[in-house]
Amino acid sequence: MSYQPNLFSSNAPNGSAEPASKPAPRLVTHPHRTPVWLRRIDLFVRVIVRLYLGLLVVALPWTHLWDENHLFQLFPQVAWLAANGVVRGIISGLGLLNIWIAVSDAIEYREP
Repeated sequence: MSYQPNLFSSNAPNGSAEPASKPAPRLVTHPHRTPVWLRRIDLFVRVIVRLYLGLLVVALPWTHLWDENHLFQLFPQVAWLAANGVVRGIISGLGLLNIWIAVSDAIEYREP
């Protein structure tokens, strides 16, 4: 028979609800140690990328690039769905949501 380690502490009796060992020490978390300039650059890049992608996603479904997409030509079912005005509106709405998140990130940024 192979050796199996003892899974239960021998200090606590069976059926005891109390833990047998001492509680783990609390970890001390330090405040942000990231330099301020790095946080500002991170915020700037995130806002710029979200604004750019948001504007792209808002405008793209209403351009000729959307209608002449080769992927849509390969799959007619997808082309029919993508040409639907409701689908275009939903995709543009996601772009507006992305722009809103970018602007709110920029406005609500606070230095710690």
